[in-house]
Amino acid sequence: MDMHTGSMETVVVGSSGLTPEQVLAVARHGARVELAEEAVRALAASREVVDALAAKPDPVYGVSTGFGALATRHIGPDLRTRLQRNIVRSHAAGMGPRVEREVVRALMFLRLKTVCSGRTGVRPEVARAMAGLLNAGITPVVHEYGSLGCSGDLAPLSHCALALMGEGEAEGPDGVLRPVRELLAAHGLHPVELKEKEGLALLNGTDGMLGMLLMALADLRLLYTSADITAAMTLEALLGSERVLAPELHAIRPHPGQADSAANMLAVLHGSEMTGQHQGDEPRVQDAYSVRCAPQVAGAGRDTLTHAELVAGRELAAAVDNPVVLPDGRVESNGNFHGAPVAYVLDFLAIAAADLASIAERRTDRLLDKARSHGLPAFLADDPGVDSGLMIAQYTQAALVGELKRLAVPASVDSIPSSAMQEDHVSMGWSAARKLRQAVDGLARVVAVELVAASRALELRRDATGLAPAPATWAVVRAARDADVAGPGPDRYLAPDLAAAEAFVRTGGAVRAARSVTGPLR
Repeated sequence: MDMHTGSMETVVVGSSGLTPEQVLAVARHGARVELAEEAVRALAASREVVDALAAKPDPVYGVSTGFGALATRHIGPDLRTRLQRNIVRSHAAGMGPRVEREVVRALMFLRLKTVCSGRTGVRPEVARAMAGLLNAGITPVVHEYGSLGCSGDLAPLSHCALALMGEGEAEGPDGVLRPVRELLAAHGLHPVELKEKEGLALLNGTDGMLGMLLMALADLRLLYTSADITAAMTLEALLGSERVLAPELHAIRPHPGQADSAANMLAVLHGSEMTGQHQGDEPRVQDAYSVRCAPQVAGAGRDTLTHAELVAGRELAAAVDNPVVLPDGRVESNGNFHGAPVAYVLDFLAIAAADLASIAERRTDRLLDKARSHGLPAFLADDPGVDSGLMIAQYTQAALVGELKRLAVPASVDSIPSSAMQEDHVSMGWSAARKLRQAVDGLARVVAVELVAASRALELRRDATGLAPAPATWAVVRAARDADVAGPGPDRYLAPDLAAAEAFVRTGGAVRAARSVTGPLR
């Protein structure tokens, strides 16, 4: 799927799962959404089941009862529309800053995916209304706090359901906040009156934490390849040995991610005149761990990504609701809304991101330390003492690493009982997802600082020795310069250089530049 087609692309939602690329196309790139005929048929069939149950005198959770600890009360037909409306209003209780537009769109789209599975009992017209909000670019206001990652991402999903009812505030396609009813009218849409079970079905999913997981996975895949490139640049600038990257060394410890990272670094360093050149008075037998073990650390993170992608794929194929309409027509209560599977990998990824940042910072510090850089000027400064060079860039990088370590503390080990002890164990998956987004941002900045230092070091080394860098690493240096990441020279206002480097890394500039020489990287 072409992720750059934006709103020109259409994603068709059937009764089965989606791909991560489809979710990102809608969440980040404004792709339009259509319902497949099979989804409409599945919706109608499951609704018939719910309507039949609603007509019976027997209480059914979510259809003719209250919710959570209030499920013991039977609700008569005359109050059921009010019941569904009230669950949305009362559960739309988020607080704090607004979450990002892409997160809300992912949340809405993934809930639509589950609704279209035919396992929730929601009417086709409700699903069409959900697609209408997405296609109109109407993004409900969702707040940072309100989900415990169990019974679904309740408050965030409730704010989205509130918009379907024509209540609350939302951001229009122009980015301006307006009352939802005004935005619906402006786009020819109408509020939905929710019927039996529909309010509950719109709230009871892991969609927020899953959406953030999918976006983090896409971002981290790019950052891990970028970090392989900056690690290779640092190894080269330090005149380190590429022999540790040989495939036969990694084959005897067969972790796939490790082999991939080593292969990337070896490809990027192909043709270098600098690697393995340092001998001097005390020949180096081995490089420092931060250089020599780069594939082992990055590779472990890559394998963590692979595991998280497996979990995300399973969750994408799931229909998370309670109660759920089974293929044989039974409606059964269950605990599939518990976010533990997603929460664990969100926390695991934050740990991996922190460690990748940690080793990248150690390599940067080595480049700046005259006692360990094998001939590079102190702090890569133009005139050390008069100039401070990249001294404080490393401080910034270290501060980011410290923050990443704090963000690596798991959220999923916590649990605060709720709903009068009916919901007495929760996953905190939403919190794990929110801190992972911060960790991804921090990792991008840390890799950007290493890029600034390594590119400057390569230029200084080339000028001092006449040795040529590898064609791929030099392509990255030149591309960074073209992206306004300045090279060696007297001290200057450094923050704009770091910001430019961050944008260069985030948008895949380093990877594109390296691939222009190496071809595909892993």
